[in-house]
Amino acid sequence: MATAFVTGAGIRVGKAVARALSQAGYELALHAHRSLKELEVLAEELRALGGRVTLYSADLSNPREVDALGERVRAAHPVLDVVVHNAGLYERVPFEAITREQYRTMLGVNLDAPFFLTQALLPALRSAPSPLVVNITDIGGERAVSHFAHYSVSKAALIMFTRALAVELAPQVRVNAISPGTVAFPESFNAEEREAVLQRIPMQREGGVEDIARTVVFLAREAPYITGQVFAVDGGRSAAL
Repeated sequence: MATAFVTGAGIRVGKAVARALSQAGYELALHAHRSLKELEVLAEELRALGGRVTLYSADLSNPREVDALGERVRAAHPVLDVVVHNAGLYERVPFEAITREQYRTMLGVNLDAPFFLTQALLPALRSAPSPLVVNITDIGGERAVSHFAHYSVSKAALIMFTRALAVELAPQVRVNAISPGTVAFPESFNAEEREAVLQRIPMQREGGVEDIARTVVFLAREAPYITGQVFAVDGGRSAAL
């Protein structure tokens, strides 16, 4: 049975990705930190449906915990077919108010953790017949959005990390990224803010977390010649002026 490791799998996009991979027949290694309780509920649901699931918890802003997580996952799963770096921070702060701690934490979770977890898990990926790494980025990593400077910088760097690894790890390990648009509004958005966003989306609607999950499964199962690419799943928002 093929095995997939997903970070930030307790809620939203990560939860949908975990469900989709389980339905596609993957054994799962799932990570969460603040959403660990939600992850435990998901694991029970998937196990009841016949899925095989192992859970891991780590604070991805802490380098020591990132290293320990990589060691634990590699020891328990010496062959990894799919790694999905989904865990991420999203924070609205005016540029002049961003502290060094906020900046370091943002880049630690959104960039450093995928970088060093991939490094730690590389032997397990190379042991798989057709391994894939998927980084969940954001259309904000290529197009600036006001009040999200540190977030956008972290996602832009993750996009370049995707391309760099795709070149260096080829031909064995494929590395791609998925850049969601509005697939799940932040809970803090009010009705007026949501409507303003929808007006900028050519398809005139919010996407769903399942759209991201289906793209992950497509890359894992149907796209053996695709690597180094960034897929915008955004209803056309990034194509519009």
